[in-house]
Amino acid sequence: MTRIKICCMASIAEAELAMAHGVDAVGLVSQMPSGPGPIPDPLIAEIARAVKPPVKTFLLTSKSDVGGIAAQVRAAGVTTVQIVDHIIFGTLRDLRSALPGIEIVQVIHVNGEIAVEEALAAAPFVDALLLDSGNPKAAIKELGGTGRVHDWETSARISGGVEVPVWLAGGLNADNVQNAIRTVCPYGVDVCSGVRANGNLDPEKLKRFVESVRSASP
Repeated sequence: MTRIKICCMASIAEAELAMAHGVDAVGLVSQMPSGPGPIPDPLIAEIARAVKPPVKTFLLTSKSDVGGIAAQVRAAGVTTVQIVDHIIFGTLRDLRSALPGIEIVQVIHVNGEIAVEEALAAAPFVDALLLDSGNPKAAIKELGGTGRVHDWETSARISGGVEVPVWLAGGLNADNVQNAIRTVCPYGVDVCSGVRANGNLDPEKLKRFVESVRSASP
């Protein structure tokens, strides 16, 4: 069964709404150079405390140093850290040592053939990959939440070529997620804008999205 992660949680109430629909994970977005959904670190910790297992809590961080990432994760009290950019100071191996017991997910922004190379290089050092549609090389970095669909054929090559779970993000909604699942065969799907209206988590869009995923077959 394809797992579901609902990202950009803005409150405990939104997290509770997502959990009521049986999702597998929620995403908590910390400071980013652009995009929707960032909330203050204290609120991230508050929401994370309210989420009960087995639902996982993902901290999305744009930090690029192992020490800063580790400190942020510890303060947040989450189960998983999602690295939306490249680590510059330190390595994924260093981060693993610094955060025992925390799952590490590396985001790969699917922008051509280089994405396959980046995925293959990162996979041995993480618990999962997440394929998104950002552009880290933009003048103002886009590290997620773009609402854009990327090339699912490239994502399918990555999903079939690595030995770790692969989450698929980028412009998903209730109308296209079944095709995405059949094309990419991901471990899970991740959505932010596709289940929101006027910036708020929309119960009807969320319901439709979850039902569409649950009825899909890779």
